[in-house]
Amino acid sequence: MSDAPVPPGARYAWYAGLLVLGALVGVAGSLVQAAWFPGGLLLALLATAGLFYGALRATGTQTGVASAGGGWLVAVILLSLGRPEGDGVFGGGAGELLFLFGGMALAVMCATLPRLPRPAP
Repeated sequence: MSDAPVPPGARYAWYAGLLVLGALVGVAGSLVQAAWFPGGLLLALLATAGLFYGALRATGTQTGVASAGGGWLVAVILLSLGRPEGDGVFGGGAGELLFLFGGMALAVMCATLPRLPRPAP
């Protein structure tokens, strides 16, 4: 690996990809955490933590975590709103709140982790 600077276009592509990946993990986690409680909640939070930590390691910046976290948060909030007819993914309970607040806490923890120096080649 070289320490050559990454072109801005490639960096923005990474951030856009992480935004989409965050939304996908948010949708999948929303469905899994309610379906297989409490194991589904643990699985959803582990996937969320893996996404956020992976975004930090892949980009080396807090912006990568923020991109993934933004996509995740938008997906989870949109799924929690429901429709005017009353249908919604979240039924309202402790599991849904733990997923929402646990995911946000994981994003903050990963964004504030110190960046480790890259090993010398």
